Amino acid sequence: MADVPGEVNFVSCPCSQGSLGDMRLAMSAYTCPMHPEIVSEGPGVCPDCGMALEPTEVSLETEPDPELADMKRRFWVSALLTAPLFVWGMAEMSLHGHAAPAGALVQLALATPVVLWGGAPFFVRGYRSLVSRRLNMFTLIALGTGTAYSYSVAAALAPDLFPGSFRLPDGSVAVYFEAAAVIVTLVLLGQVLELRARQRTGEALRALLGLVPESARRVEANGQEIDVHLCKVAVGDQLRVRPGERIPVDGLVLEGASAVDESMLTGEPLPVEKRAGAALTGGTVNGSGTLLMRAERVGDAMLLARIVALVSEAQRSRAPVQRIADRVSAHFVPVVVGVAVLAFAAWATVGPEPRLANALLAAVSVLIIACPCALGLATPMSILVAMGRAARAGVLFRDAEALESLQAIDTLAIDKTGTLTQGRPVLVALQAVGGMQDAVLLELAAGLERGSEHPLAAALLEAAAARGLEPGRASHFESRPGLGVLGQVSDRSVALGNRALLAELGVDTQPLEARADAERALARTVLFAAVDGALAGLFAVEDPLRAGAEEAVRGLRADGLRVVMLTGDGRRTAEVVAGRVGISEVSAELSPAAKAAAVARLQEEGHTVAMAGDGINDAPALARADVGIAMGTGTHVALESAAVTLVEGDLRAIARARRLSQATLRNIRQNLFFAFAYNAVGVPVAAGVLYPVLGVLLSPMWSAAAMSASSVCVIANALRLQRFNP
Repeated sequence: MADVPGEVNFVSCPCSQGSLGDMRLAMSAYTCPMHPEIVSEGPGVCPDCGMALEPTEVSLETEPDPELADMKRRFWVSALLTAPLFVWGMAEMSLHGHAAPAGALVQLALATPVVLWGGAPFFVRGYRSLVSRRLNMFTLIALGTGTAYSYSVAAALAPDLFPGSFRLPDGSVAVYFEAAAVIVTLVLLGQVLELRARQRTGEALRALLGLVPESARRVEANGQEIDVHLCKVAVGDQLRVRPGERIPVDGLVLEGASAVDESMLTGEPLPVEKRAGAALTGGTVNGSGTLLMRAERVGDAMLLARIVALVSEAQRSRAPVQRIADRVSAHFVPVVVGVAVLAFAAWATVGPEPRLANALLAAVSVLIIACPCALGLATPMSILVAMGRAARAGVLFRDAEALESLQAIDTLAIDKTGTLTQGRPVLVALQAVGGMQDAVLLELAAGLERGSEHPLAAALLEAAAARGLEPGRASHFESRPGLGVLGQVSDRSVALGNRALLAELGVDTQPLEARADAERALARTVLFAAVDGALAGLFAVEDPLRAGAEEAVRGLRADGLRVVMLTGDGRRTAEVVAGRVGISEVSAELSPAAKAAAVARLQEEGHTVAMAGDGINDAPALARADVGIAMGTGTHVALESAAVTLVEGDLRAIARARRLSQATLRNIRQNLFFAFAYNAVGVPVAAGVLYPVLGVLLSPMWSAAAMSASSVCVIANALRLQRFNP
């Protein structure tokens, strides 16, 4: 069938990358969530801690996790076989104080597949840790369960080989099949919970990726509209966005007007008005109007792709507080093995009969309860969850160090243009005189400026478009540098500029000087207009404050932060803007180097300084500060120099980011407390310190339950950050 102009056709996509092209990346690199310096070309386990490696990139599809599926299968089979063992063991212990050998062969049959098949990954990882001399939690698990199981096999198959010190009062030899099986099953449960939690940390990013539609409606040169897969959209393509549809890529509005829901980026529920020239972000939702847009950024250049890449990389970084856990973990396993040996020796030497059986029980309990998985998870889990939560709040952290450092700042240095203000002038006042109507004057001025690229010209043109005016084109256009412009518009002679320009033309501006002075006092730029040789009016243009700037500064100061302005603008303008937002300390007319020097002086005074800016001239100060904060609407150089990016440039997000930083550090400290507290209490109890007082010797399976509980506490506590409202 031949293509008909105006008819919608659907073009199939020849690539297999899906809707975002480069954003649906092949999973070629894998890394350890606890040791991000470990990178592998394929899946595997970390040589340091034994954890399963995970992809470095986020996929849009929630692909099945083979590690999770394997652990779940092992867990359920092991749980079914362990349940009767556990009941049997509890019954025997209630009667004899130990698991008696009665039915030992049946227990052997039930426990063997649990330990040797269900626990096989742990033995493999434990063996690798011994070979590589990188002892970790799987070293302890393999030693503990392997010892308990091997001892029980020997006791079940050849009890006559055991001396009297291993025998119960009735002469039998105790077996610990139920302990070995319960330990393996509980560790498998911990692995399933951990893998599920790690999978959940990517849900926020996958949700962002899923916001981008599968296809876009491309407008061809002949006016025909064709639906194409997003991977076929190129920069410069014109796309039609109908009411209710999602914006397919980043771009600019060419025609039409609508309100766009950008809450996915800003969190603000109110839609943003979009007209010709306005920027659009892929994934946001168009309102009731139809828009014609031009694609500016596609694939991995889109804002959503940048967010996902930054957050994914940041989630794999290490916070300075992690060094505490690293230092402890480096010596933890050897110390635990030493404690287990001492416990065995103490029980074997001075303990009650059967001494060697009790010694073995104490040693295995120490090895199991001290498993450092909770300690290893304490920081990475909190960082993973916090980074995803920050992305949903419109804040991107470059790495975990930035997330930790932000909570410690006591001084915020902030740029003016493009940071406190919007960075583009708008028309804020218009006064016509001499019988001239405001609309006519604006139409003539906009027509004169139509061919100009000056920022003030853009302000007049935007104002005219907002009022629905259609300015004509100027002829005989002439620009007078430092003065203004003049020309013919709709057969009328129009001049627009400062007092000096109109004085050259013999036009007296005195009738409007009082109004002009009042506008200048507000740090606004004044343009006088003359039409056909007579004074026609004035325009006042300013760079308006960003929405929420005053609220943001007030909130930061209420939180105890010292806020100072560092700007290259003139002092008068800077002081006016500072007064509006509530900043009392102002340094104006600064070069980029002087801004960086000002930050350095604050640091020399003992302050921890964050610098917020958006332009190339801010980059040195952003890099010099303890924490650099860039506006997501700013330049690429500023974004690369900053540790924190506010996606939509909303200064209120600084306070949100700081509160999230504080909450994350609290969460990490709580996790470390859980990990240390469990071991500080559990290891002595497992070694038998309560036996002389209470007659209690901890069973290895209760040690395994306590070990698993510590990991569950850490994971559950970290996941609370997903619900934190900054």
